[in-house]
Amino acid sequence: MSAGRVEELRRILREANYRYYVLDAPTLSDAEYDRYFRELSELEEKNPDLRAPDSPTQRVGAQPSEKFAKVRHARPMMSLANAMSDGELLEFDARVRKLVGGERVTYVFEPKLDGLAVTLTYQEGKLVRGATRGDGEVGEDVTGNLRTIRSVPLQLEGAPRVFEARGEVFIRKADFVKFNQEREAAGEPTFVNPRNSAAGSLRQLDPRETAKRPLSIFFYDVGDTGDLVFTSHWDKLQKLRELGLRTNPENQRCDSLDEVRTRYQDLLSRRHQIAYEIDGSVVKVDSEDQRRRLGAVSRTPRWAIAYKFPAEEEATTVEQIEVSVGRTGALTPVAFLTPVHVGGVTVSRATLHNEEEVRRKDVRVGDRVFLRRAGDVIPEIVRVIVEARPPEGLPEFKMPSHCPACGAEAHREGAVTRCSNLSCPAQIHGRLRHFASRGAMDIEGLGDQTCSQLVERGMVHTPADLYTLTRDDWLSLERMGEKSVDNLLAALEASKRTSLKRFIYALGIRLVGEATARALALQFGTVEKLLAAGLTDLQAVRDVGPEVAQQIFDFTQTAENRDAVGRLLAAGVHPAPEIVQAAGPFAGKTVVLTGSLTTLTREDAKAEIERRGGRVSGSVSRKTDLVVAGEEAGTKLNKAKELGVRIVDESAFRALLAERA
Repeated sequence: MSAGRVEELRRILREANYRYYVLDAPTLSDAEYDRYFRELSELEEKNPDLRAPDSPTQRVGAQPSEKFAKVRHARPMMSLANAMSDGELLEFDARVRKLVGGERVTYVFEPKLDGLAVTLTYQEGKLVRGATRGDGEVGEDVTGNLRTIRSVPLQLEGAPRVFEARGEVFIRKADFVKFNQEREAAGEPTFVNPRNSAAGSLRQLDPRETAKRPLSIFFYDVGDTGDLVFTSHWDKLQKLRELGLRTNPENQRCDSLDEVRTRYQDLLSRRHQIAYEIDGSVVKVDSEDQRRRLGAVSRTPRWAIAYKFPAEEEATTVEQIEVSVGRTGALTPVAFLTPVHVGGVTVSRATLHNEEEVRRKDVRVGDRVFLRRAGDVIPEIVRVIVEARPPEGLPEFKMPSHCPACGAEAHREGAVTRCSNLSCPAQIHGRLRHFASRGAMDIEGLGDQTCSQLVERGMVHTPADLYTLTRDDWLSLERMGEKSVDNLLAALEASKRTSLKRFIYALGIRLVGEATARALALQFGTVEKLLAAGLTDLQAVRDVGPEVAQQIFDFTQTAENRDAVGRLLAAGVHPAPEIVQAAGPFAGKTVVLTGSLTTLTREDAKAEIERRGGRVSGSVSRKTDLVVAGEEAGTKLNKAKELGVRIVDESAFRALLAERA
């Protein structure tokens, strides 16, 4: 049993290594690979007689591609064992301390970049050779390609006669998005992730092609340095910087394991604000003497470990594709998946957006797919693992010709397919949920299940019907007790005193978000003036283009919609005009919020700034007037410092809010 499983795991990992390192077309997620590798390691540990010199556990990667000349490394480029939890990090620390006889241990903490490891050799200060890691013993000669990376020095000043620097080639997130957009526009296949893109770029046969790609590099260690001797890893990093070789500014020397754990949590919280992909951290013993005594086990050093983040990309199976109907009638394909833990949560479905997106990615029921969930972003199918399809293939997905919720005919509008029936129950449900949402009328207690019951029982057809229901009507719904009903009735009554911006947004006009709703409220001042506005008047509103103006005009000129708005006003809803200060510290200013505020929510802070005539932006630029930095402020704060933008903390921000115009 064990022998058979060992061989199966080796076959899986060899295939995965080949596709990951050689073809740059992975079929396993990092999390899946780690699980298989750990299982194989444990089986070989329990059954030493099953170990083999060609096992993936005895090697770092796969055989180098035949496209490039081979380079044998003077010192092996080892891989790292993984710690997938805080407990495994503690076990690593305990092993280290035991092996060094209880001596004090200092660690160096480094972000673990998701890139491609390389080594660069300098002789007499000049770059003479660059190679990939390959299988750890032998790599590929990519000197010509590495020379094209602007952050790779071609010559080092003050370097010893021989100096080997090791680094990680990667592509920044923004560059990756732009690069993929350019490839898609040119009809070329897009890359799955920045690591895949960096690997493919570095291994182009023509260096002129590599030169067109936005590669970057951070150096993290040295190899052969001749007679130059170091006493600590931190000294190596200092020497790299001294010679002009870029090291990661997030690197830090830690005097204790608690400090390492604090740095890990900090890095994890800022993961999505960092300009490049990281999938964890690397924890290294700093002392070179302790490293020598700790040594290595086959492919991994005992003095370092990769403390990885929870997986954000996983492989799973598409079990079904169903079509949902939104408040605007848009039919959206949704993939129902074999549940998988990714990005800290269990995910069982992902949106496929529209028919064109399904066609572009060629997603089919039964497919194995890569799923990604970054932070709070909606789970997305990144790529289909076509190689995993059965030989006989799988049937293509077809968008239904009729609405799955009401049976009405569906028609195409550009990339979107829509239900033609405005009285469709699914649309009514969606409009109710939107109307009650936080950015709209903010009716607490009117949740998804309650809206479903209202629609299914025919009690509500438009949002205005909400204000006509009696207490007994609400009590007749399932799971609605007296206290819940009283709270909901109070929330409905409170919602009548709303702002014009919220009211316009709550109407659910297609393409009208919160920012556009505010612009319309400022321009027209009352609901009546908005309803009376012509197409030319609407196009004159700031940030309202022809397409948005047409959608607003079509909405306001439809008798059914005008009647629905009139019924809301008749029910006692009184949208107050937007009052904006013409002077004061925020008037006419562009403000960026970053980090967490302790006394205000992000929405409340934005509303206070807008009320005082300011505009809140999501990114820092030279046009930004002020940055409000709360706790754990990230890259926006750094960008503001670089550009010399005025920065205030929460206390100073509150003081500015208190100033009178």
